Amino acid sequence: MAATKKAVLGPLVGAVDQGTSSTRFLVFNSKTAELLSHHQVEIKQEFPREGWVEQDPKEILQSVYECIEKTCEKLGQLNIDISNIKAIGVSNQRETTVVWDKLTGEPLYNAVVWLDLRTQSTVENLSKRIPGNNNFVKSKTGLPLSTYFSAVKLRWLLDNVKNVQKAVEENRALFGTIDSWLIWSLTGGVNGGVHCTDVTNASRTMLFNIHSLEWDKELCEFFGIPMEILPNVRSSSEIYGLMKAGALEGVPISGCLGDQSAALVGQMCFQDGQAKNTYGTGCFLLCNTGHKCVFSEHGLLTTVAYKLGRDKPVYYALEGSVAIAGAVIRWLRDNLGIIKSSEEIEKLAKEVGTSYGCYFVPAFSGLYAPYWEPSARGIICGLTQFTNKCHIAFAALEAVCFQTREILDAMNRDCGIPLSHLQVDGGMTSNKILMQLQADILYIPVVKPSMPETTALGAAMAAGAAEGVGVWSLEPEDLSAVTMERFEPQINAEESEIRYSTWKKAVMKSIGWVTTQSPESGDPSIFCSLPLGFFIVSSMVMLIGARYISGIP
Repeated sequence: MAATKKAVLGPLVGAVDQGTSSTRFLVFNSKTAELLSHHQVEIKQEFPREGWVEQDPKEILQSVYECIEKTCEKLGQLNIDISNIKAIGVSNQRETTVVWDKLTGEPLYNAVVWLDLRTQSTVENLSKRIPGNNNFVKSKTGLPLSTYFSAVKLRWLLDNVKNVQKAVEENRALFGTIDSWLIWSLTGGVNGGVHCTDVTNASRTMLFNIHSLEWDKELCEFFGIPMEILPNVRSSSEIYGLMKAGALEGVPISGCLGDQSAALVGQMCFQDGQAKNTYGTGCFLLCNTGHKCVFSEHGLLTTVAYKLGRDKPVYYALEGSVAIAGAVIRWLRDNLGIIKSSEEIEKLAKEVGTSYGCYFVPAFSGLYAPYWEPSARGIICGLTQFTNKCHIAFAALEAVCFQTREILDAMNRDCGIPLSHLQVDGGMTSNKILMQLQADILYIPVVKPSMPETTALGAAMAAGAAEGVGVWSLEPEDLSAVTMERFEPQINAEESEIRYSTWKKAVMKSIGWVTTQSPESGDPSIFCSLPLGFFIVSSMVMLIGARYISGIP
């Protein structure tokens, strides 16, 4: 019997998309940007103490290998030759901090996730050392001093984990965000693995000068970070090294972008003023500001958008960051048990079509942009005896939209020219109720690409366009046209404003719940500082959850 002939599709490019909730590997046709196949694995999150969020770096790495192998198997079933995969890009959850032993390849502690709050007292102590008239941290990094960024997580590891301290003393320790851990491991690990990061991920550490595009000696001294453990900083599009194992051994890894920068590239926001909003675990609105750093006066971050080649110019962005978006759906599923799958939220919300005056502020990790308020905690308010799980589901979706409205308003004030529409992407955009709610609450059209995997697409584009690979053209005339789905506002502007102003009232009530916080010590006295209202709301939430878990209507 004659061998089955493999389909010829021209050069293909793979992308690792390592997010907070899951890992995926996707393969695209570099000439058409068509997604050919992919595989996804959910990643566990560990919550060892109140406010702590960790992941196992080895589980993350294993999930990448699994996704690559499974995707290659699926391509084989589709009769597509994997030898056509000419490059691999990496996109990753940003800020999440890993320290590992370069001699054994073993992580020295779990990855401390970007959402983690254990460093609040570290942040408070460091902030006292910044002169009020010279915030050199923000002027060099574009970032506020916050638990969100890698430097304070790394400082905590150096202060609290003996294995890390010892490895640093013995010159065995390497630090990196998830991209660095993956690239080092995939390119050989202890056998010559490449220890590098790209400018977008480096710009989220609070150790990187976004003007000179280098690790900053003054910042490293301020945070007490030894510079020898830091990765080499490269552009977002160049060959870093070759895959050393698995089905794609020998394929160059040639693209690297933090997930939100990757989505900006995947949405083809290459012009000054173009913006996109990604709905993942959190929610992230980025606006390309071109070659200039624009510093926000309304609570947004200044960050590196991308640098697509060693000799290419750097582009910057303004960013509005919301900690909890898709994570609130996972919380309803895993913690309250009122849905069995994330997809079920749309069905529940559709049953009622309203939150019936119930508002949900999911400030599980404090509030990020535009408030930067670590004292905030999640609240559900406006409850009545009529409120049921459908209303809470609807309120959770509304919360994502209201938070987006807040960062969009800040963006419009900083940029001076309001966005006429919002380009969106990310897993949650498949929820049509969410997309319609977003259009209603913003009161502008929401535009969604028919292929929502823009984060992976951006990483693939960077990898395929790299010097020495050259299979993906980023010239405007060569970029594939994208079909879009459009959601127009369907309520009047007055109703939209009333709902938004009530939401802002709820946000104010969420602020100041934690007045004394010591999550680093795990001190139970933290609960003594919480207002009585916290326990009332918590009890009501647990009661509602218990009733629905047990099937009581």
